[in-house]
Amino acid sequence: MVLDVLLEALFDCLRLLPFLYLTYLLMEWLEHGAGERFEHAIARAGRFGPFLGALLGVIPQCGFSGVAATLYAARVVTLGTLISVFLATSDEMLPILISTGAPLSTIFTILVIKVVYGMVAGLILDVILSRTDRLHLGFSSRKRHEGHSGHDIHELCESEGCECKEGWPQMLLAALRHTVNVIIFIFVVVFIIDLITAAGLEGVLGAITQIPYLSTLLSALIGLVPNCAVSVAFTEFYLNGLLSGGALIAGLLSNAGIGLLVLLRTNRDQAENLRIIVLLFGLAVLVGFLLEFVHIL
Repeated sequence: MVLDVLLEALFDCLRLLPFLYLTYLLMEWLEHGAGERFEHAIARAGRFGPFLGALLGVIPQCGFSGVAATLYAARVVTLGTLISVFLATSDEMLPILISTGAPLSTIFTILVIKVVYGMVAGLILDVILSRTDRLHLGFSSRKRHEGHSGHDIHELCESEGCECKEGWPQMLLAALRHTVNVIIFIFVVVFIIDLITAAGLEGVLGAITQIPYLSTLLSALIGLVPNCAVSVAFTEFYLNGLLSGGALIAGLLSNAGIGLLVLLRTNRDQAENLRIIVLLFGLAVLVGFLLEFVHIL
């Protein structure tokens, strides 16, 4: 049985491979063609930072949430802008949905929820901070903020397997590297799901993962793990009917890619970092609970 399940999962991933590679190649082209302009745009956005941050954050660029974290550590952007980027960041969710042929209505609904919620949450946060004279201080207790240089983001991106060099050969290799890394995660998740199905335990797992409050809380908590495997697992579980829409959104909202890693590394006020993480978790759970009742997904 295990061998059959293994082969089935392997064939499923092989069928997905060319579509996933083409999707990542498109993402690489977008990133190299406009990535630097995006960074400059969000740095100059000012009070419109949350709006632009949410729009740019939803584009699955490698390390964009990390760039936002670096800019926040230097107080170039506001906390509202940082949160808007974190909430909108889609990580591996969008490429997987596109390559698996998910309904456009589903993809559109998820993206709209993440973008609009990121905008609204970021804007409200900035309004509150501006009225308490903490717009450029955030949650920090330090009058003079200390951060690291923006060079850290490049080091972290390289450690995550991102390719910063331009040119088609580099983009082709970067897309291939990203595809291989993600397809491994997908294979593991699909294999586990198929094994559970073959053992007749999908009903038990589905009953557990779709307990409204529990699944939403766990998804939002697991989403804080800064690894693309998390968004891969969330998306695959949702596509296989093993995760509710509310739990999916909660996990995707709290999953900010490498953004949290960069924040912890570049922002020396760790007490503030903890508050930001708690805020991100709370905002994700709030929407997750709401979606459990309205059943949009």
